[in-house]
Amino acid sequence: MDVRPFKVRIPEDTLNDPRERLSRTRWPDEIPSSGWDYGSNLDYIRESADYWQSEFDWRKQETAINAFSHFRADVNGIGIHFIHERGKGPDPLPHIITHGWPSSFSEMHKIIPLLADPAAHGGDPADSFDVVVPSLPGYGFSDRPTSGGMTIFKAADLWAELMIKGLCYQRFGAEGGDWGASCTARLGFTHPENVVSVHVTMVGGAGISPYRGLGSRQLTDAEQALLAERDQWHLEESGYSHVQGTKPQSLSYGLNDSPVGLAGSIVEKYRSYSDCNGDVERSFTKDELLTNITIYWVTQTINPANRIYYETQRHPWNFGPTESVAVPSAIANFPKEINHPPGSGPNGFTTSSVGPRCRGAVISRRRKSRTYWSRTSGNSSARCVRPVSAYAIASVSFDDIAAP
Repeated sequence: MDVRPFKVRIPEDTLNDPRERLSRTRWPDEIPSSGWDYGSNLDYIRESADYWQSEFDWRKQETAINAFSHFRADVNGIGIHFIHERGKGPDPLPHIITHGWPSSFSEMHKIIPLLADPAAHGGDPADSFDVVVPSLPGYGFSDRPTSGGMTIFKAADLWAELMIKGLCYQRFGAEGGDWGASCTARLGFTHPENVVSVHVTMVGGAGISPYRGLGSRQLTDAEQALLAERDQWHLEESGYSHVQGTKPQSLSYGLNDSPVGLAGSIVEKYRSYSDCNGDVERSFTKDELLTNITIYWVTQTINPANRIYYETQRHPWNFGPTESVAVPSAIANFPKEINHPPGSGPNGFTTSSVGPRCRGAVISRRRKSRTYWSRTSGNSSARCVRPVSAYAIASVSFDDIAAP
């Protein structure tokens, strides 16, 4: 496999283009005093557009991005971009982290140093990881698929090729949230001989269906509550998923052509999905939001990124009655996550419990188990999630892992 160093270098003309378009934005109306009830708030998107046009410094963000070691590899005929940061410790554990939608590799910039060099952040160098953060196919600086069928589960097969053949790691851990959770679970299912353990930050993942056929057991009250919670979320929040899963091309013309349209779509999701109590900048700065948005803009990847919903909904992962993800597995059960798994039990989950101020868990090695670390709303890193020694995301049926 051909693995080549890569640097992010965006031409100045490409950066000037959205600024010029922003100056000609035709703004929509808004119901007075409606806040975010109808979607992205007009005042905030105007404010963000002004900042993007006059203050946002992409070159500063590009320099920070290029502080990591970037590569591109041809994986089964698809060019895949990834960060590969070698751990600073006696025996770093290889670990692949997969982003979701509408995020990108840039979302991992705070946790990569903590994992690769724990000693520099008050940790034990024995807990270090070789961190691999790829861009999903059709996202960021990875190639856009030129034919149909690129599901999140095919991405998991690409990750296995990259880790095993491209980077020569025979054993590695895997982690992800959102689409990354689906990809991570699939890695553990299809490559148990290579995957040490999996960790996800949401229950199950899109496109995964548990076995509910002949011989399946009756759901517990807790599992039925999970389904009810998920159904309510779908009713209130998942309109975008239905459109992207049915007619993604129809969205692409506006989102690919209008920087305000793109920003309005993405910012609203970051506000809805984060524990920001209604103020998105409690969780993300404008620079962080616009760095992610700019990656989508300059690579013109919002359409292929959206298309993964269409592909995966048409090729879901349906488990048989005896199939499971057999590798040690865990869920970080964050208070503001989309839905919450049932607690520990003979047929349930082993989950980490997270304090109300904890955000953004990452994994830290410690002996034969893992301890979860999280950045609090203060300035320091704190161990605010209990160690989980018996992982139980283990089967994508309700016996061991819930599905969406």
